[in-house]
Amino acid sequence: MTRRAPRPSRLGHALSRRDFLHAGSLSLLGLSASPLLAARPASAAPQSPDVSLILLFLVGGPSQIDTWDPKPDAPAEVRGPFRAIPTNVDGIRVTEIFPRMARQAHRFSLVRSVHHTAPAIHDTGYQLMQTGRLFSGGSEHPHVGAVLAHLRGSKNGLPPWVVLPTSIGATGGNLPHGQSAGHLSKTCSPFLLAADPSHREFSASGRLPPDASAAVRRAFAIAREPEALRQRYGMNKFGQSCLLARRLIEHGVRCVSVNMCETVFNEMTWDMHGSPPFTPLIALKESLGPRFDTGFSTLLEDLHQRGMLDTTLVVATGEFGRTPRINPAGGRDHWPQCWTVLLAGGGVQGGRVVGVSDALGAYPKDRPVTPAEVVATIYHALGLNLDQELCGPRGRPLPLVDYGVQPITELF
Repeated sequence: MTRRAPRPSRLGHALSRRDFLHAGSLSLLGLSASPLLAARPASAAPQSPDVSLILLFLVGGPSQIDTWDPKPDAPAEVRGPFRAIPTNVDGIRVTEIFPRMARQAHRFSLVRSVHHTAPAIHDTGYQLMQTGRLFSGGSEHPHVGAVLAHLRGSKNGLPPWVVLPTSIGATGGNLPHGQSAGHLSKTCSPFLLAADPSHREFSASGRLPPDASAAVRRAFAIAREPEALRQRYGMNKFGQSCLLARRLIEHGVRCVSVNMCETVFNEMTWDMHGSPPFTPLIALKESLGPRFDTGFSTLLEDLHQRGMLDTTLVVATGEFGRTPRINPAGGRDHWPQCWTVLLAGGGVQGGRVVGVSDALGAYPKDRPVTPAEVVATIYHALGLNLDQELCGPRGRPLPLVDYGVQPITELF
């Protein structure tokens, strides 16, 4: 049954300079966790407690068929314009727009049966994929990064959670986007960079607190990276955000959210309805695909070469998939009934596929997975007890994910 969209509620705020300093001081005082926190035996044993998270959010919703779940035997109006190519793992194919990823399939795994039953609008997908829950009754649930900030606090004086390059903007709805601290303290909100790190004159100095330490300033100093490495990531907003995310994790930030695209209007995004102000399907091959292929692949290579991949979980997802059949405008429309999520590092075994979609990529055929299970998998990899209770709305205890929701154990 389709649930009604929740009512609009107050948007959370990004971390201010004062809050940035306050969050660091809480960690030093050992007060990063709420006194109302309670714990119960976990239903699944958590992973290492030292894992960090890089969440690549592909705003707009990538087409599952044109990316990581190709259907070469489907009718032309379903299979789309891109060829399926083999990867370096037998039995796994992706489309031709990801040649570098095809050579690194041993480092990431695919969940091809993610789905939800909420209204097919961007906002519900943002909420579900970043918090594990749909907002209701004016209650905003915390982003995974906010929960991590709340439970683990800051490290090395850095903000626990950073959003790059900017927050998700207007995408047609009037609901919260799930990228706030929700009902947790404002000190758990993200530090929002709100700048493009691919600009040659980029500097985070003016955006950091004036008395931030040299270590904090050094963490944001992407210009210190070798030029050859910057070029490998791609000199674009997404590529350089991936590089800065790696740099921040390396210096002690616990979670970095990278929003690939700010809006879905009048720019190249994953919201490929086909006609203006949206993006045509061909942009997957001409711009978006190569940018993601380069940034994601280099990020995994870089983390591996630095010995960081085992302790850094990388997740790439959109808020939903796209319609199996191409529409009259030559694009695909919103489709939350089935899409693909990518995971790598942080204890996730590479070269695996969980879940199978049907012949048209329309619905899960085997092992359906919910957004809550994806979020539970993230918490599991981060070493958090899923049954841990936080102080929820109106002071009621609330577990990290709903009771009974389990991580995708096949990935570990």
